[in-house]
Amino acid sequence: MERIKLASDLSFSRIIHGYWRLADWKKSKEETLSIIEYCLELGITTFDHADIYGSYTCEALFGEALALKPSLREKMEIVTKCGIVLPSPNRPEHLSHHYNTSKKHIIRSVDQSLKNFQTDYIDVLLIHRPDPFMDPEQTAEAFAELKKAGKVRYFGVSNFKDHQFEMLESYLEEKLITNQLELSAYHLENFEDGTLNFCLKKRIPPMAWSPLGGGAIFSSQEKKAVRMRKTLAKIAREIQAESIDEVLYAWLLNHPAKIMPIVGSGKKERIQKAVRSLEHTLTHDQWFEILHSSMGHEVP
Repeated sequence: MERIKLASDLSFSRIIHGYWRLADWKKSKEETLSIIEYCLELGITTFDHADIYGSYTCEALFGEALALKPSLREKMEIVTKCGIVLPSPNRPEHLSHHYNTSKKHIIRSVDQSLKNFQTDYIDVLLIHRPDPFMDPEQTAEAFAELKKAGKVRYFGVSNFKDHQFEMLESYLEEKLITNQLELSAYHLENFEDGTLNFCLKKRIPPMAWSPLGGGAIFSSQEKKAVRMRKTLAKIAREIQAESIDEVLYAWLLNHPAKIMPIVGSGKKERIQKAVRSLEHTLTHDQWFEILHSSMGHEVP
């Protein structure tokens, strides 16, 4: 599988597997391990997490599966996120939903994530959301301390706009290496507001969450979804794709920003569809036909 270089000694698989729904999959440790091994066999080596996923349970579920075969750790890149605080029975000390990017919180979150994953390092740590109460000096101190201790190799962000990205990076000793964004043919905000252009400007390959548009495109009867299903089905026939999933992934993969889609399914056949999408090339006409279908009109 194609790999995307983020640093001199770090690259991600072009397709990333995400574990936001791991707790909902209701899989045994052995079944989760089987999914991990299946991904690695396909060339998917990058695994995306966040401390809050599954009400603070998904990291540990992944770690329990990985503990069955710890030799797999050196074959993968683990990405996780912190900074969102949610009330949860698993975190009784959390009194409200807010953001916390203080040095104390980031370091405590990483230490818990390391324990959850049963590993001694995280490949990339992301700040999950822009924090309007962020003290960037504290965030920078946390990053420097975690890097020096060998607990985190690299840092990035998630859902940051260009001004938020540049503000935080201006305080850091090292550059941020990625921005995880909502990117899909169905949701165009980060295409239209310059966020993706900023990634191109900074030569930062973005990770794409919800690359299939959250599923609405497959079942919604709204005009936009119906219109796009028709367009995607047409192009699927033209490029001999087996499903519109493959076309949606291909639309992102064909973009020059080196977008890395996150596949959030625990079903092997859905993961396979994402991998097959790497084989599809869209013409300019086809790429813009999908864009026009999403917008509901042609470009000016």
